[in-house]
This record gives sequence, structure tokens and C-alpha cells, in this order.
Amino acid sequence: MRVMNNLFHWVGIQSAPTASRLWTAGLGAAFGILAAGLAVRFWPQMGLGLPLLVAPIGASAVLLFAVPASPLAQPWAIVGGNTVSALCGIFWMKVLGDPAYAACLAVASAIVAMSLARCLHPPGGACALTCVIGGKAVVAAGWSFALVPVALDSALLVAFGVLYNSAVRGNYPHRAAQFAAPGPVRAGFSMADIESVLSQYDQLLDVSSEDLDTLFRQVETRAYRRLHGTIRCEQIMREDGLTLRPEDGLARAVALFGGHRIGALPVVDAEGRLEGLLRLDSLVSVGEEARVEQVMDNSPCIAAADAPIDELLPILSGGMYHEALVVDARGHLLGMITQTDLLCALWRGHIAEQIALHEGGKAG
Repeated sequence: MRVMNNLFHWVGIQSAPTASRLWTAGLGAAFGILAAGLAVRFWPQMGLGLPLLVAPIGASAVLLFAVPASPLAQPWAIVGGNTVSALCGIFWMKVLGDPAYAACLAVASAIVAMSLARCLHPPGGACALTCVIGGKAVVAAGWSFALVPVALDSALLVAFGVLYNSAVRGNYPHRAAQFAAPGPVRAGFSMADIESVLSQYDQLLDVSSEDLDTLFRQVETRAYRRLHGTIRCEQIMREDGLTLRPEDGLARAVALFGGHRIGALPVVDAEGRLEGLLRLDSLVSVGEEARVEQVMDNSPCIAAADAPIDELLPILSGGMYHEALVVDARGHLLGMITQTDLLCALWRGHIAEQIALHEGGKAG
């Protein structure tokens, strides 16, 4: 089995796809090619024996519908890469006239041109080659072949891809998901670290640095849960019942802050639904005759009771939030978690882990 696994790794056999991914990619490619072909058929400038679809569009469809998150499958990569490459092929065919010599220079210059234009797209190499070996009709079309059908096919395919992928996956053109709330990074790796490593790697990876950032942080979260177990917000939240109403005067807030030595107070309505958060530093240079609703934060950090506390780590350590308010499904306040509460929970988890490792060492 180990020999087979090594062989699979060396050959580069890919992991098995899911059924949903197979159907999504297959149907998308079929309808995408159909839509582009039908649209070009009725294009008024088609003629001279030119094909409705150039063959490289099939390869573009594979990327667009099978791996839509790839940087090589984004709109500019498809349209720009195919068009720029076609222009390279036409140029060398006009200069040399012999496909045997023009072919190699067309593909090589296409790679360079796409890289410089930041639209590297593997099917572009085939577009360049098509313009060299496509026959008399392609040669006769000259520079216009790069526009119709190459650029037109590419644009139509992308237009359908945007509609299809947005409906099925909800994220095309691809944008990496934000793993944490924005704010200064104080610990761990940063996007600058990832980009620095990639610049030294000297190879193009078929994944964006933003996706790598999201992936690595999810791996960190999974590793944390494996080591420490899952601690949920409801297990560490404070339930002291200290709250304010939006219509309360700041004099009451000052009294609560002074009497309990706390840095923030939740603001709720008459039924206990969360309205906002009043922080102590918000009272600076504000008269006590003002109302709470005039100075409270209307968009504090909110967490569900069953949410793992590791989801709060990047948020409460990012500098934007110092507290998280725990609410139920109807928005009623259940409690509050501060940075101190989170730190204490992490420390207890660390101590428990060290004890377990120590006991395990003894047993061994």
C-alpha cells in the first residue's frame, strides 16, 4: 500500500472529486460552450470560413467551471490571456510565414506576454498555436481573428461563467473569504509573510495568497481544537446582569462603571434584546445629561452561545474589538466575553494539556 501511495504521489494522481463537483463542472461547461457557440453563430461579422468556436475555449471552460477559484480561471485571465496569445500567434505568422518556425515563437512569446499582462492562462498557448496552424481562413482573417472569434468566444464564456458560478457557488469572480475581522495583526503570520515566502518560492502556485491565508488560519483553528478541545462561548461568558437601556442617562452608566470597575456595559431594550455596547472611554468629554443611545456602539462584536471560542481569537486580538456579546437566536443578551475571559480560558486549556501530556509520559 505504501508503494502504491508513493507511486500515486509521483505520478500526480489527483484526489477523487465529489459527485456535486462533477455535475456542477460538467453542466457548467456544457451550457457555457453551447451559449458561446449559439451567440457567435448569429454574429454579423462571422464568415470567411472561420470557426464558431476555437478549440482552446474548451480548455478555458475546464478551468472556469472545474476550478473557478484558480487565479488562472478569472475573467481577465481568460479573456486577456486568450486574446494576447492570439495576437502573438498572428504576429509571428505574419513575420515568418512558415508555421514550423512561427509555432515555437508564438507559444513562447504568448507565455511572456500573458505573464507581463498578469493574465496567465494555459489555453492561451493553444490560442497562439491555433493562429499559426489554423489554416488559410485564419491567416486570411489576420488581426481580426484575435477579436472574432477568440476574444468574443472568451468574453461570452466568461459572461455565462459569471452567471452560472455565481448562482451555483456564489463566489465568482473568486474572492477569498475573510477569516477574521480586519485589524492589525499582533501575533502569528500575516499576509506579508505569505507573500514574502511566495516571492522566494519562485514558482507560480495555482492559488492566491488570500486563499492560502484563509486555509492556513483554518488549519490553525482545527489544530487548536484538536489539542485543546472545543470550548464554547456559553462556558466562559459573564452573566452578571449589568446592563443599560438606550434611554438611560450617562449618570447611571458612570455609577455602574465606578461601582463595578468594568470597561464596557451591554445596552438592551425592555425585552432584553441587544441594542449596542457602551464603553467607558466613550464617556470622555461627554456630559452626564446625555443619553446612552447617543454614545453607544451600535455594531459591537456578537457571538452565538454555541460558537467555539477560537473563532473569537482573531477578532478580539485584532485591536478593533475588546469584548464579544453573546446572544441567542432572537437577539436576546446572554452574556459578555472580554479579552481577559478569553485569555483565562486559553490558559486553563494550556494547563490541562500540559497535565495530560505529563500524565501520559508517566504512564509510558
